[in-house]
Amino acid sequence: MAGKEATVYILDLGETMGEKRHGRDMTDLEWALEYVWDKITTTVSTGRKTALMSVIGVRTDETELKGVMEEDEGYENITVFSDLKQYLLPDIRMLQDVLKPSSTSTGDLISALAVAIHQIDVATSGKNGNLLKYDRRIIIVTDGRGYMDTADLDAIAGKMKSYDPPMEVVLLGVDFDDPGSGYKEEDKDAHKEQNETVLKAFIDDCDGNFGSLAQAIEQLEIPRLKETRAVPSYKGTLTLGDTEAYDATITIDVERYPCTMVAKPPTASSFIVRTDLGGTAGPSTQSSATVVGDSEATDGQLSAVRNHRAYQVDNPDEPGQKMNVEPDDLERGFEYGRTAVHVSESDANVVKIETKQSLELIGFIAAEKFDRYLPMSRSNYIVPQKTNGQAKLALSSFINALWEAECYAIARLVTKENKAPLMVLLTPRIEPDYEALIEVELPFEEDMRRYKFPPLDKKLTVSGKTITEHKDLPNDDLVSAMSDYVDAMDLSTFGTDDDGNPAEYAPIEDTYSPLLHRVNQIIRWRATHSDPTLPLPNPPQILTRFSAPPSELLQQTESQLTALKTAADVKKVPPKTKGRGKRTRADREKPLSGLDIDELLGNPKRVKIEPSNLIPSFKQALAATDDLEAIQDAANAMAAEIRTLVKNSVGESGYGRALEAIRVFRDEITELEEPDMYNVFVRELKGELLDGKLGGDRREMWWRIRGSRYGLIDRKRCFTSDVSEEEAAAFYKG
Repeated sequence: MAGKEATVYILDLGETMGEKRHGRDMTDLEWALEYVWDKITTTVSTGRKTALMSVIGVRTDETELKGVMEEDEGYENITVFSDLKQYLLPDIRMLQDVLKPSSTSTGDLISALAVAIHQIDVATSGKNGNLLKYDRRIIIVTDGRGYMDTADLDAIAGKMKSYDPPMEVVLLGVDFDDPGSGYKEEDKDAHKEQNETVLKAFIDDCDGNFGSLAQAIEQLEIPRLKETRAVPSYKGTLTLGDTEAYDATITIDVERYPCTMVAKPPTASSFIVRTDLGGTAGPSTQSSATVVGDSEATDGQLSAVRNHRAYQVDNPDEPGQKMNVEPDDLERGFEYGRTAVHVSESDANVVKIETKQSLELIGFIAAEKFDRYLPMSRSNYIVPQKTNGQAKLALSSFINALWEAECYAIARLVTKENKAPLMVLLTPRIEPDYEALIEVELPFEEDMRRYKFPPLDKKLTVSGKTITEHKDLPNDDLVSAMSDYVDAMDLSTFGTDDDGNPAEYAPIEDTYSPLLHRVNQIIRWRATHSDPTLPLPNPPQILTRFSAPPSELLQQTESQLTALKTAADVKKVPPKTKGRGKRTRADREKPLSGLDIDELLGNPKRVKIEPSNLIPSFKQALAATDDLEAIQDAANAMAAEIRTLVKNSVGESGYGRALEAIRVFRDEITELEEPDMYNVFVRELKGELLDGKLGGDRREMWWRIRGSRYGLIDRKRCFTSDVSEEEAAAFYKG
C-alpha cells in the first residue's frame, strides 16, 4: 500500500504571468499550468484517499486564507483555493475557473510558502497534536517577478528540514537560468535575477530541487512508471522429504513475491445520465461525485449502470411462459455434446482434491536439459522469511548448491488450502545484493500441444521420395540474401551510449507500452479539456519512436533488400478492382484475338435459372452479365427456387439441396459485392421458416442454416455491407 502524502502547489498568478514571452503562443501561466495539470491529474487518477492536495495562489486580486492562518499583515493577495484533501474531477473543474492571471503584482511568495507549511501541519497532525507519518511536499511555480520578504528564509528552511522525513520542496521558474541545459535568459530584469539568486540559495539550503519550467515540461512526455509494493502470494515452507514420516528432512521458511506483473490500461465504466436526482434503488458501484458529465444534462449528474441477473425456466403450469428461480435452487451441470450432465455437490466433493498449503521439492533436472518454452506463467521470487536468520542461511545454501551443480529444482506448490496444486520450476538467481529462487509454472501433460509441421528445407512425396529443389523451397541464393539482410538490419549495436560508443538501439528500460501510457495520457488530457469538439493531442514521440525501423538503417540496407527481392523473385500484386469485384466481365481474361466469344456464339446475356440444374445455371446467369438488374433477377429466381425446395420437402429430404443452394447463393453474391441482395432474402427466409409459412414446421431448416453460419453477410466479410458484426451475430438468436 502506498504511503500517505500531502502536496501543496503554490502558483504565481500575478499580472506578469499573463504575458507571452520569447515567441511562445501561450501566456506564462498557461505554459505553467501544463505541468500543474499533469501532476494533479496523475495523482487524481490513482484514486488514493491518502494523497492529499491543495492549491495556493499568490499575487491574486483577493485575499482568502480559509482560516489557515490569521489574516495578519504580510499575507495580502494570497488565496487558498482548497483545504488539503483528496482531489476529484469537480475540484479540477473548479480550479480551471479560478486559475487566471490577476491584475496586480502585489503579494509575497515567501508568505505563501509559510501558509503552505502551516496548512500541511494542520492537515497532517493527529488529535494529540503530534505529526503523523506523511510525505510532505511543496511545489512552487513562479516567474520570479514579484516582491519577496526574505527575512525569515533561514527559519523556514530549518522548519522544513525538521520533519521526518524532511519536507520536499520543488521550485520551477519560468525562463529561469538552467546551467544543466545551458539556457540563459537574455536581457533579464535585475529584480528577477536577484529573486532567482535568492530562491536558488533557499532551495539548496532546504536540499530541494530547483529547475526551469521548460525542462520540467519537456520531461512530462516521459511516462512515469508505477511502483507498487509487492504482496506475498505464499507464506509457508520449502520442504525436501516427508516431514510427517521422517526426521531427516529439510524445511525452510520462505515467502513468494511476484517478479513481474502485467501493467494494463484502466478499464472504462458505463454511466447514464441520472433522471432521478433524488436517488435510485439499489447500491451504486461508484460515487457520482467522482464523475462529471455535460453541465446541460441534468446538472451534469451521472449514475453508474447497475447489473441485475435473473434465472428463468419454463413454467410447467403455464406452457410458453417463464418463471424466475432463486440462485440457491440451481444445480451445476456440464456439457457433454449437446446434453447437460448434472453433477451433484456430493459427487463433486468425492473427486475434489484435498490439499494443504505447501511447497515440496520432488526432483531436480540439469539446466542444459530444460526447454525454455515450457514455462507457462509469470515469474515469482522465492525468498527467505523476513527476520529469520536461519531461513536466510538455509535458503542461501540451497541456492548456491543449485548454482554450482548447474541444476534446477522441480516442486509441487499449493498456495492455499484446498487449492489445485501446481508444478513449478525453481532456478537459482545470485546477485551482488540478494539471492533468490525464480519460480515459474510448468505444464501438465494435458497442457501440452504437440503439432506436426512439414519440414522447411525439403518436401516428402507420397511415395516417400525427398525433394530438396522446388518452387516452394528456398534455394541457396535466397537463403544467402536473406541472411545478409538480417545481418544488415541488426539493432543490437545500431544505437549509441552517452560516450558515443555502439549500443543497443531500443533498450528495454527506454521502451514503453504505447497502449498503456497513451490511454492514461488521453484520460488526463480529457479531464482538463471537457470540450468534446477538441481534437485529441498527438502521442508523445517517446511512445512512437520505436514503432518503425530507423530511417538511417533502412537507407543503409537498400542494397541488401534489393538483392533479396531479386533472389525471391518478388512481384507486385495488382490492386483489387472495386465495384463489381473480380467476377466482372471486364476483369475476366480475354482471348488473344480480342474477339467476344459469347457474342459470336450467340450466348444470351441472361440465363434462365433451371430447377433441375439450379446451382450451375445460377452461376452461368451471374457470369453472363454485368447488369445490376439482371443480377437481381437471377438472385430473385434463386431465392424462389430455394423456397420451393424447402416447401416441397418431405420431412428433411430436401433440406440438403436447399442448404447447398443457400451457400452458393451467399458466396457468389459476396464475391460480386452486392450483399444486400442476399441479406434481404435470408431475413425473409428466417421469418418464413419460424412462422411455418413454407409448408408447415420448418424450424429444423433454420437450425441447419444457423449451424452452418449462413446468416447475414456482415461488414467483415464484405466491405460494402451495411450489417455490423454485432448485428450478424444477433441474427442467429431467436
